[in-house]
Amino acid sequence: MKPRILGLDVGDRRIGIAISDPLRITAAGLETITRQNTHADVLAVSKLAERHGAVQIVIGLPLNMDGSVGAQAEKTKSFGRKLARVTGLSIVYEDERLSTVSAIRTLTLQGTKTGSNKELVDRQAAAIILQKFLDRREPPPSA
Repeated sequence: MKPRILGLDVGDRRIGIAISDPLRITAAGLETITRQNTHADVLAVSKLAERHGAVQIVIGLPLNMDGSVGAQAEKTKSFGRKLARVTGLSIVYEDERLSTVSAIRTLTLQGTKTGSNKELVDRQAAAIILQKFLDRREPPPSA
């Protein structure tokens, strides 16, 4: 099994999860976890990481529009630290500003109704966060 990277969009109610392909070129939505408590949420993500052979986790960091770190970003970093302790994996933070807006736009263009499907939006946002990380990290294959 080739090592993959997980991407997370951590919100107060749900965690959208995406996964890279084995070559780490593309990201796809995997699933959405409804939050219970930090301990249960960390264990759920940890099990997914193990099941899919993840070697790294990219977490969307909800910075303020001016780029500063606010309360939500601090909560996300705290979750990331706990996840790193439980999984032993490297955690990387990726600026997630406007990822939810992009997710809704992408899904709407595909003809998917997003109003009542928050889980799908969260998965798509996680895929956008992970794709942004993958695109910056890997040069695209040349034709």
